Amino acid sequence: MPNLDERMWSDSEVEVLARAVIRAPSVHNIQPWSLALPGMRAELTERADPSASEHDPAGRDRLISCGAALENLVLAVRALGWATEVELPPGRGPLVAVVRTSGREPPSGRELHAYAAISRRRSHHRPFAAIPVSSSMLAPVIGRLPRGVGCRVLHAGEKDVLAVLLDQSAETTQSRDGIRRELAEWACGVDDGLVRPGYDKVGLPWARLVPDVRTLARRSDAESILMFCTKEDDRAGRLKTGVAMQQSWLAAVDGGLAASVLTRLLHEEPVRERMAAELKLPGRPQLIMRLGYPDDHRPF
Repeated sequence: MPNLDERMWSDSEVEVLARAVIRAPSVHNIQPWSLALPGMRAELTERADPSASEHDPAGRDRLISCGAALENLVLAVRALGWATEVELPPGRGPLVAVVRTSGREPPSGRELHAYAAISRRRSHHRPFAAIPVSSSMLAPVIGRLPRGVGCRVLHAGEKDVLAVLLDQSAETTQSRDGIRRELAEWACGVDDGLVRPGYDKVGLPWARLVPDVRTLARRSDAESILMFCTKEDDRAGRLKTGVAMQQSWLAAVDGGLAASVLTRLLHEEPVRERMAAELKLPGRPQLIMRLGYPDDHRPF
């Protein structure tokens, strides 16, 4: 076998890696990363453009998005039959991750299933079917998370608490015109129960972040709600949250489930603090995932 230091990715390998990264979910679909493939490495860098600055001024969601792209990248390298070593550089530089190859190694069945699910993953913008997700179905979704990331499945009483907290956060963020414009563009006329497009008093488009508390609580009965948390609320924690989100999402898709995520409402620090305390979460909440069976009989 040629020396890995001298070998380059083939054209077909480059296409596989690039397609996998492009298909990662990202905040407002801005894909805030760039991919470089020097030698037999893959380097993921956060782009410096200011897209969605109103929505994500601290860059939290951008890093979660980069974490999702990293998971897709690793799965693609593994699907090509290469062993991987992942490095998360310290500091605040634009380079967020380096994936190195360390010889040939066939992918596991789980990795192949997750890789195949990349092309089928979509954000579910409809209510879920009124079918409970069993614990056996949830087990592979939350059973394999990066070190430092925890996940809690909320029970019925906790969903009611979450509905009140989300409504509080929505009222706070509704007054910010920049956020309203971004959400209106993102909603694209879809009413998924969590983002409701509409018009303000002078006829300008805007988006209500969540419906009233009763509606939110009622719709949450038909779905599982997962809270992803980290012990450390730092750059590495947010990247790992994105990795965990994508691992869980792909496992869900492989099991016939659908999902969507919420992060913007967690940007309000008082809400995050109350959420961590009242729901007794294992760390700082970073992301909410709604999970269930798709209801194919409901029109958009």
